[in-house]
Amino acid sequence: MNKVMKYRLIGFVAAIVLFFADQAMKRYVTETLAMQRGDVVELLPFFDFRLTYNFGVSLGMFQADSMEMRWILVGVTSLIALVVTVWMLREKLLGEILGLALILGGALGNIKDRYEFGYVIDYADLHFGEFRPFLIFNIADAAITIGVVIILARAFFVRDKDANPEPDTAHGAAES
Repeated sequence: MNKVMKYRLIGFVAAIVLFFADQAMKRYVTETLAMQRGDVVELLPFFDFRLTYNFGVSLGMFQADSMEMRWILVGVTSLIALVVTVWMLREKLLGEILGLALILGGALGNIKDRYEFGYVIDYADLHFGEFRPFLIFNIADAAITIGVVIILARAFFVRDKDANPEPDTAHGAAES
């Protein structure tokens, strides 16, 4: 197995592990802790489990308030996951592949929720007093966000070895 195939395999394994971790945590909150929508379990002064259902997508936008909208969101987010999968198969660098793996694993976790329940289970509530820098989220949401940040950071700050200019061989040859 060549290096690029190994990186892609690592990426897909990471996406699968993330998917199962997300689903396990959602089951822990809803089944083991038996939380109901609106319930709060205080864990730390700045972090609680606060169960809510997200009928929309990013930041609660595009609410699925009908069966048609629910299935449109499932379809659109599934298409995005497919695009991310194809992108992952085209990438050669581990950094990009891992960023895309986070996005893919998180997307699959949220797609499964929306397919099964009609909403996404959110429970993680980071807060500082009454200030909440984020909406209530889950592992999948965090993974998608971190994956996007990795992809953007690498696009802006990391240069591919192939993108480096060729050394000035004419100058070096003249000195020899």
